[in-house]
Amino acid sequence: MENERASASPPHVLIFPLPLQGPVNCMLKLAEIFCLNGLQVTFLNTQYIHECLLNCTNIESYFQRYPSFRFETVPDGLPEDSPRTAHEVFNLLDSMEAVSVPLFQEMVTSGPYGPSSEKPITCIVADGIFCFAVDIAKKIGVPLLYFETVSPCGLWTYLCLPKLIESGEFPFKGDDLDELIVNAPGMEGFLRRRDLPSFYRTKNLNDPIIQLVLNEDRHLPLAQGLIFNTFEDLEAPILSQMRKIGPKIYPIGPLHTHLKTRLATGGTTSSSIWKEDRSCIHWLNMQPINSVLFVSIGSLAVMNKDQLMEIWYGLVNSGTTFLWVKRPGSIVGLEREFEIPMDLSRATKERGYIVSWAPQEEVLAHPAIGGFLTHSGWNSTLESIVAGKPMICWPYFVDQQVNGRYVGEVWKLGLDMKDTCDRVIVEGMIRELMESKKAEFLQRADHIANVANASVSKGGCSYKNLDRLIEDIKLRTFSTLQG
Repeated sequence: MENERASASPPHVLIFPLPLQGPVNCMLKLAEIFCLNGLQVTFLNTQYIHECLLNCTNIESYFQRYPSFRFETVPDGLPEDSPRTAHEVFNLLDSMEAVSVPLFQEMVTSGPYGPSSEKPITCIVADGIFCFAVDIAKKIGVPLLYFETVSPCGLWTYLCLPKLIESGEFPFKGDDLDELIVNAPGMEGFLRRRDLPSFYRTKNLNDPIIQLVLNEDRHLPLAQGLIFNTFEDLEAPILSQMRKIGPKIYPIGPLHTHLKTRLATGGTTSSSIWKEDRSCIHWLNMQPINSVLFVSIGSLAVMNKDQLMEIWYGLVNSGTTFLWVKRPGSIVGLEREFEIPMDLSRATKERGYIVSWAPQEEVLAHPAIGGFLTHSGWNSTLESIVAGKPMICWPYFVDQQVNGRYVGEVWKLGLDMKDTCDRVIVEGMIRELMESKKAEFLQRADHIANVANASVSKGGCSYKNLDRLIEDIKLRTFSTLQG
């Protein structure tokens, strides 16, 4: 019966990302790889995100080269002027549950992509936070693959939450954030309370975020597969733990590099929802090799004015040349311009360059960049790893606290600056990364970069895993047990 369905209609994958910069970015890369391998792809965006993409990129005209690809949109239910920052993510999810999900369900059941349509969906790839996808995929009889765009090490701390509750490790007793976590298999000996996602610091088991994570924990094993933007050699111990929960595992990253290896041209297009200021590339071209610290807190994280000033003073006091992305709306409580102290202004003009948004992947790959002060989002972390650039991690939320610990303690690719924002500490860490331990960090980063690139080269582990994923989608063989 399954083979009859497979021959009756060509494989048609619907991809539904969480409507934020990071998930949309890497899922578009996966969509293009699918197109290159003969799959039909429908990419479902919210209207707000799609408008941002159209305003900032040539993404629609770029994808016209793939006749098997099309965009669809649904409203997210929020007012157009609603801030879609990190603070608003859970309002976004509630609104989508009420407005977007019923439209999505209609689209794939009785609508244009339902079982009786000319182009029925044969597989759904959805963000792991979309628990509703389980019932919808089951209703139309197609496999569901969850694409977890956070790090596997970050996700594993979510999946360990029931065990942490059962053992009494969570909620935390007392205020010692340096106490080691015991009931997170594969993370013993180095993961502290402070390295868990920031939402673990609540004392309330009924906190909406905790309940959301527990709901995700229940639904992930119900999918037929889990896709990860990582590679075996980076996270082997955690991927080994993941394989115990049920679904087939597909570690196929780093996706941005993987796509380039599969493209005959070797080049792709931007999928940024922010307008990129490319003047920074010209500025970087004039700087010595490995001399510039790149500073960015990504597309969602925010800081307050005090944090801004501490980081700024730490930057200028370090004497390091820096390229800083100050995203509009990233400084909370700063409704209008304020007078910048003269010493900061003068030092920034001498050895700094500030833009509202940058072509990050290209910036990190630039030979002038010697380090990255980052919020430790997973896309940013992987881009830095591939580019061979050491990191100073200043994590904000979700998986970022875990990523920062792995960068500093496990992968030895930089320094973890979580839970502090003091100019003296900022200055000291910049000097350590860019001066006193520069050679050591660059050597380690270069080694891991080579491993990352090998994984997506023909014959590499991620290359093979991606081929296996595509073959499983074409043949509908997800019920096969993992080897």
